[in-house]
Amino acid sequence: MKDLLTRRRLWEQCIVVNSIIIVAAAARAAEAASLPLPTEKPILTITGRITVTNGPGVAEFDRPMLEALGTSGLETTTPWYNGAVRFEGVRMDRLMQENAGPFPNEAIRSVYREIMSASLSLEGPQKVAYLGPKATFTHLACIQKFGNSAQYLPTNSIKEVFNEVERERAHFGIVPIENSTEGVVNHTLDMFIDSNLVIYGEVLQEVSHHLLSKSGNIDDIKTIYSHPHAIAQCRNWLETNLPKLPVAEVPSTARAAELCSNDVTAAAIASDLAGELYGLKVVRSRIEDNVNNFTRFLVLSQKSPERTGKDKTSVMLSVKDKVGALYDLLRPFASHGLNMTKIESRPSRRKAWEYLFFVDIEGHVEEERVKKALEDIKGRCLFMKILGSYPIHS
Repeated sequence: MKDLLTRRRLWEQCIVVNSIIIVAAAARAAEAASLPLPTEKPILTITGRITVTNGPGVAEFDRPMLEALGTSGLETTTPWYNGAVRFEGVRMDRLMQENAGPFPNEAIRSVYREIMSASLSLEGPQKVAYLGPKATFTHLACIQKFGNSAQYLPTNSIKEVFNEVERERAHFGIVPIENSTEGVVNHTLDMFIDSNLVIYGEVLQEVSHHLLSKSGNIDDIKTIYSHPHAIAQCRNWLETNLPKLPVAEVPSTARAAELCSNDVTAAAIASDLAGELYGLKVVRSRIEDNVNNFTRFLVLSQKSPERTGKDKTSVMLSVKDKVGALYDLLRPFASHGLNMTKIESRPSRRKAWEYLFFVDIEGHVEEERVKKALEDIKGRCLFMKILGSYPIHS
């Protein structure tokens, strides 16, 4: 009981500090923009009371700072999971709706993420395995999801990410699943066949490629390095602007940046984070051929997240070999009013010409309509595995 009270007090103090940080940041933004500070309303309105639950007992405490902010109304429930506090009731969309400005909405997510990342780190390091090395786009997706206070564990392969989480050396793992230009990452799909991990969440990371070099002068460049996918995504720009320069493939965009850090004649196609890490200058920014270039990442865990009301469910299915089998398999989704957002097929690796289908639908597995649809489908397929229900990336 004493430990619970200590933790409660710690989190109460964190919340007060968090409120101060947000308001201070908003005030600085207003000052920088030469905007008058409001006198009747706070710059960023965050309302409410927090309820902390631990088993059957319920303890409530006010948020002292909120009284100074003129708050009322919003309640959040904060379950205790293995000593870590998760603020399930506080959603980004609500924070943005409550924002009266001038602090920009697009910055709220970043500020809140870092506050929560730092606060959660007080409970112990949150370990996250990812496909490394540092400064890759997977690393950027990690930071977008977990902030800068998490402990990141770079690995050499997607399989190693799964292994780190399965062996409990990491709490979470992040792996790429598809790119809007290059398509699906088959190895990630294949790993789910034998893995018991569940999908905990998803991250959409914008992929912006920059041409980077030590000097920043395009005339100094003799060779360009990058990952094969990054080269493919910038091929038209390279052929138009630097058609005579050789382009060499390396294991990652971060490795390309590292090679350029000591060679003034080399350039890398990589992220701005890689440029910062290895002391490179931007020669040309955003050279990707498709400006709407995004990669979707999956968050892996041994536990499932709470239902949010805006969820997605991923399912793996094996279809019977008969005429109209796929149609019969998918029909229950439509009949129960479920939106199927994705379907991919992969060889089962167990029998020639036998395939597995990976399907994403909107809705949570605990919803009645989703339950009924999956029950109907189970009787129509050879094999079904629910990979997870998780919040839709917003």
